[in-house]
Amino acid sequence: MTSVAQAAPALDVPSGRPATIPTPEPGDPRLRRLSLNQRTCAGWSLREAVDGCVAAGLGSIGVWREPVAEVGLDTAVRWVREAGLRVSSVCRGGFFTVSDPHAFAAAHASNVEAVRETAALGAATLVLVPGGLPEGDKDLPAARERAVEAIAALAPVAADHGVLLAIEPMHPIFAADRGVVSTLGQALDIAEEFDPATVGVVVDTFHVWWEPGLEQQIARAAGRIASYQVCDWITPFPADALLSRGMMGDGHIDFPGITAQVSAAGYTGDVEVEIFHADVWAAPGADVVATMARRYVELVEPSL
Repeated sequence: MTSVAQAAPALDVPSGRPATIPTPEPGDPRLRRLSLNQRTCAGWSLREAVDGCVAAGLGSIGVWREPVAEVGLDTAVRWVREAGLRVSSVCRGGFFTVSDPHAFAAAHASNVEAVRETAALGAATLVLVPGGLPEGDKDLPAARERAVEAIAALAPVAADHGVLLAIEPMHPIFAADRGVVSTLGQALDIAEEFDPATVGVVVDTFHVWWEPGLEQQIARAAGRIASYQVCDWITPFPADALLSRGMMGDGHIDFPGITAQVSAAGYTGDVEVEIFHADVWAAPGADVVATMARRYVELVEPSL
């Protein structure tokens, strides 16, 4: 009698632990809203990321401006359309807290171009990372005011192009160098000054999971959630805080709870997995996508 050897179980990335559920196959309806943010597979080119999404059966991709610029906007648009993918968001605009008038004008010009790229790619959402404090500057309230001023200048351009500006609040550890808007509540305070069809917010689990009153703020965000991004908060922290985002399920975040709140607020868009982690980036992209698909259908999708 011959025995049939069983295939070894897939291993999760980056933990190396055996997967607890099978990898969803292309065509699985649970993958309908799952989007790969390009930075999760940072070693992939745009072409590789598009092909990887198609191979895994994902319907959407979150693109970054730099890989788009490498191949040219027209080529990027063609690749995405030929693949039949949605562009869940374009990252990133923002970084407009500079105090020098010439630098402020240059930031505005770059953001206008980002709006045009977003429209050309057929994406509804341009993610805005506000920016941190200029070198030598310690006036945090003034930096936040400049962010509001910059959004006000950009909003009419976005409206003309049918693009939704999505303010991304960032965890306070990044207030000095990346994001002077630190809470979902602060982001909503800004967004509510504008038409909800033009300015909304990003709910990124990594950045807001800790926020006191988060459930109330997510409910307040109804009609303004432009993007829902997921990854985990892991400990111990890596030496580089920027590379501290973990695969869902490897850390401390309650994904079913937050996802249910986002869904209750009326969000029906794509869910982007955006992970910055050296070990994830070092793993084969196909293994990363397979792990994120398994964790997504296990921890996130049931609560949508």
